[in-house]
Amino acid sequence: ANWIMPLQIGAPDVAFPRLNMLAFWLFLFGSSIAAFGFFTPDGAADFGWFLYAPLSDAVHSPGLGADLWIMGVALSGFGSILGAVNFITTIVCMRAPGMTMFRMPIFVWNVLLTALLILIVFPVLAAALFALECDRKFGSHVFDAANGGALLWQHLFWFFGHPEVYILALPFFGIVSEVIPVFSRKPMFGYMGLIAATIAIAGLSVTVWAHHMYVTGGVLLPFFSFMTFLIAVPTGVKFFNWIGTMWKGSLSFETPMLWTTGFLITFVFGGLTGVILASPPMDFHLSDS
Repeated sequence: ANWIMPLQIGAPDVAFPRLNMLAFWLFLFGSSIAAFGFFTPDGAADFGWFLYAPLSDAVHSPGLGADLWIMGVALSGFGSILGAVNFITTIVCMRAPGMTMFRMPIFVWNVLLTALLILIVFPVLAAALFALECDRKFGSHVFDAANGGALLWQHLFWFFGHPEVYILALPFFGIVSEVIPVFSRKPMFGYMGLIAATIAIAGLSVTVWAHHMYVTGGVLLPFFSFMTFLIAVPTGVKFFNWIGTMWKGSLSFETPMLWTTGFLITFVFGGLTGVILASPPMDFHLSDS
């Protein structure tokens, strides 16, 4: 996004180049701090990447490695937030004359929506991580199991954790949407529909977090099941856009197109299993298996 997005909208660079560099260093040093836990005497954090309370408190996970992991991820998250601010500002304010929002390349749309998701969910993760560190170091009781803290942690973590899946995926949807028209030698089929589907995916992604929490018994199963089923609809629309672009095109299967075709197949099967697992009866049987 740093390289391609300004080129695609005719901008000389991102809006705040120095902020961009700061965001990169925060990401780099935050990630390094998290990884340095492996070099501490007690070893790295051993509570898994979900950090479920009370497993992640000072009693069950003592040691510096856990603290390094918590603060390193928080620091890295600040880098993501600053990068997202930069990308949104660039796309909104620095497009070439005549390039309206609905003339933007699809990759740029995906970067914009990814950045918006980052702004929505990374502050929640940062707040949760700081509260967890306060529990560990200062004896606060935010995530005590006695007052429902274990479930509170899951809500905060998964409100970040599920949109994070789309933060990872949407840029690649954008890349795929650039590769397919090139190697099909056709413009993208249904541009407006594809953009609408992408916006719908981004919007729905913040409504489904508790499908990771069915077995806790503390969430409204019909709502989160329905919303998870619903997110398959815009995803299916995107597939028809991609297949429609390839249909009767002059296809050539160079390396990028081979990777993209593999992505389509993998994602179809992944999506089908997602719909199956969104059904609470299946989830109850398969969770923790």
